[in-house]
Amino acid sequence: MALEAYASQNTDKIHTDVLSQARISCYKARDAFYSCLEKESNKEPTEIATVGLLYPVECKKTREEYVKQCRPTWVKHFDRQYCGKKRVQRLLDDNDSRGVMLLDNWEATSAETSR
Repeated sequence: MALEAYASQNTDKIHTDVLSQARISCYKARDAFYSCLEKESNKEPTEIATVGLLYPVECKKTREEYVKQCRPTWVKHFDRQYCGKKRVQRLLDDNDSRGVMLLDNWEATSAETSR
């Protein structure tokens, strides 16, 4: 990463503008990768990232750029966040569909018992 080379030359001075530029480029690469995941969500995931995140081959270039632009600990952190949000969304979606099924079953059962 260019930031590490720059920091090794000037160890006594912290340049916050360089740090913020690196952070911004990391965020842009991260957002590009996750938008690719959302866009290609109907494709079969064949690639494996950190924390067991699976993604389709169509997102491989954006993943490589994301890994290149961000620190490894950040990549792992953002991948965990993404997986956690997806897990919660999946659980909420399952509960919504179960709630409708339970309501339908309850209405059918109550209609039968009231006859």
